[in-house]
Amino acid sequence: MKNILFIFGTRPEVIKLAPVILELKKYPQKYNVIVCNTEQQKELSNQTLEYFGLKADLNLDCMKPNQSLLEIQTRILTALNKVFSENKVDAVIVQGDTMTVLCGALASFYNKIPVYHVEAGLRSYDIYEPFPEEVMRQMTSRVAELNFAPTEKNRQALLKENIADDKIHVVGNTVIDALFCLSDETMQNAAKYYNDLGIKIDDKLVLITAHRRENHGERIDRILDAIEHLATKYSDHTFVIPVHPNPNVKDKIHNRLEKYSNVYLLKPLDYPYLVYLMKNAKLILTDSGGIQEEAPSFGCPTLVMRYETERQEGIDAGVSILVGADYEKIVLESEKVLSLTREQTRLKASNPYGDGTSARKIEKIIQRQA
Repeated sequence: MKNILFIFGTRPEVIKLAPVILELKKYPQKYNVIVCNTEQQKELSNQTLEYFGLKADLNLDCMKPNQSLLEIQTRILTALNKVFSENKVDAVIVQGDTMTVLCGALASFYNKIPVYHVEAGLRSYDIYEPFPEEVMRQMTSRVAELNFAPTEKNRQALLKENIADDKIHVVGNTVIDALFCLSDETMQNAAKYYNDLGIKIDDKLVLITAHRRENHGERIDRILDAIEHLATKYSDHTFVIPVHPNPNVKDKIHNRLEKYSNVYLLKPLDYPYLVYLMKNAKLILTDSGGIQEEAPSFGCPTLVMRYETERQEGIDAGVSILVGADYEKIVLESEKVLSLTREQTRLKASNPYGDGTSARKIEKIIQRQA
């Protein structure tokens, strides 16, 4: 039996690792699954675990307000040192490109334990876009024994970096697996949630998320300028914004937008409630990586408020448009969609990121490892 340690800390990591955790738990004779939450996003990560019926075996409580990146890294590595000293671990699974991912990979490497990297090979090739994630994922690839790449483009990126071909496996993105976990009852509960809040979910819904570190400062001001223009011009549309708890964005968003009656500023949403909005949205404006992958499953036009994206497949397939934090581009591309009916704007392209079988593929590959 293999002792498999999952290390994560943020909501996106939970969403994308939950299908893999659940898949490995189907085979208790093969795997002893240990779930470790650094709690990089304490409330969000634990909230999302509950939705999947999971609970962390180890909670590290690594976050403090207004930590620097150096302080976060130090706290996570120190906490993981204790985890490795107190548990026998045969392999570690991390997902994506957060500080938790890098620290999990480094701690495993220092203990000479194989690292399996889910969602490997995403690249923008600009170390400051996204910051600091681009460097974190590149560094993780250097020590990973298995790189589970979502797409062929990701595989090619790893090959160009001289990652051995036998360490790379194209499996699709596990976020699509997570979407298929949603039951009809779950969606009905989500509908009731918004009805109870008095939020009208119809064919004039705009979903907006903005939180990435590189969009703090002047960039978030330009994004908010664009949102104010759109909310004013399209007053018959409903704009829903789940507001990230980071005070660098939370305070600005509330100060600028809470006065608009058609703009709803919500606390971070439970995973199924966010999916319900994506499923019903006419337009999505986001700087999130996960939403770029999920939205194509619902045929929803998506404007990516970043200057670089490591998810180029969506751009190439025509399901996403890169607009950065550029006021003119955000307004122009948004108005192209909002001036039409929702039915007229639905995308026909299939999701380029996966078919919902990624977790099963990953388990079979892990099973083959000596």
